[in-house]
Amino acid sequence: MEHYQAVIIGSGQGGTPLAKKLAQAGWKTALIEKNLVGGTCVNVGCTPTKTMIASAKVANTLAQAEKWGIEVNSFQVNLPKIIARKTQVVEKFRGGSQKGLENTANLSLIFGEASFVNQKQILIQLKTGGSQTITADKIFIDAGTRPAVPDIPGLQEVDYFTSTTLMESEQLPEHLVIIGGGYIGLEFGQMYRRFGSQVTILDHNDHFLDHEDEDIAAEVQTFLQDEGIQIYTQAKTSKVVKNKEQISLTVNIASQETEITCSHILLAAGRTPNTDTLNLQAAGVKTTAKGYIEVNNKLETTTPHIYALGDITGEAKFTHISYNDYVILYHNLLENKEETTTNRLVPYCMFTDPQVGRVGLSESDARKKKLNFKVAKLPMSQVARAIETGDTRGLIKAIIDSNNGQILGATVVGQEGGEIMSLLQMAMVGKVNYTILKEMILAHPLYAEALNNLFLTLDKSE
Repeated sequence: MEHYQAVIIGSGQGGTPLAKKLAQAGWKTALIEKNLVGGTCVNVGCTPTKTMIASAKVANTLAQAEKWGIEVNSFQVNLPKIIARKTQVVEKFRGGSQKGLENTANLSLIFGEASFVNQKQILIQLKTGGSQTITADKIFIDAGTRPAVPDIPGLQEVDYFTSTTLMESEQLPEHLVIIGGGYIGLEFGQMYRRFGSQVTILDHNDHFLDHEDEDIAAEVQTFLQDEGIQIYTQAKTSKVVKNKEQISLTVNIASQETEITCSHILLAAGRTPNTDTLNLQAAGVKTTAKGYIEVNNKLETTTPHIYALGDITGEAKFTHISYNDYVILYHNLLENKEETTTNRLVPYCMFTDPQVGRVGLSESDARKKKLNFKVAKLPMSQVARAIETGDTRGLIKAIIDSNNGQILGATVVGQEGGEIMSLLQMAMVGKVNYTILKEMILAHPLYAEALNNLFLTLDKSE
């Protein structure tokens, strides 16, 4: 029974760099991976979806080429080629990550499924067959999440898609119904609409993008509907029936029952933590009612020397949060720091076209907190770069502390919205007064230059 100083379960965007960092510090380390190196992000999440979204954007640009004075006689969406390109990019990313692990001294990469025997002992069902038991001083769980499958009568009798399986299908859905109106549902909805599918999105929430301000949600809903996507809120699916080549859904929309017929279903109704096979009770590691691992603000579980990071903790399911978990852990373990997850600034970006980038407080957040604030808002129709490039959809919005002029939050809907949001995030981290950005020299005519005019709007409103 081999003993390690550190064992990491899962090679996601937190587990992989942590394994390398600990091994490079001289710790005898093992990284256990059930399936493919890279975790959700590289294999079935960020990398493949954004690669395919890029193809969808090209298709949309060609469809509207006349708007820019370019005449295109015809074009064809070749889904098998799009998927092949996606696979090539994924394999490149995954291969580079795996090679980096295999070339790291003091690090053993073990392919297999891990489960706890006790607090320091792990059983591995090896991918090549047989099993192996190892022990460790410290254990880090980065086993991630998987698409949730809602309990809808009849669903198991149809060949539904998840975000993982849809990207492997070379058949273009004639009519794709998406159950779920979150980021995954909206990104896939726009992508497949641009590929040529009819798309219907069923959102169970009372309001579209209910965690965003109403003006932001309205902007997104408008540009998606303008592309021909049907969006229903307060939509709860009660039954699914397979009828020959079609699928019939019984849906309660705003308390009124209706039937929707489609060719395919995509489930985008959240994710489920991969804790059910880890035998966590044997290690005394507690989970929440939804199955996520309980951790404190230093990512420690209820068992000393066992930590959890990434999606499996129930935190915001973003790759950059997993990576920040890794940073906190290595700073504390290797550099004797006392860093925590408390009040960390969490940015995110939805990769619709245009993007939606958000960091910090929304206007509704600030109102709930009863803060003394003011709002700076600038439509993209007043941004020179947006006008020149021919896409004025969206807006830039910032929430300002009226007492000290610091930025409390920002949301950007627009081309390169995530990049613009990141500039405002840096200003927030650096506690830069908005008046500095108002008069800062920014190269013309960048999207970033719009920050000058964004904050000039406050002068007009005062």
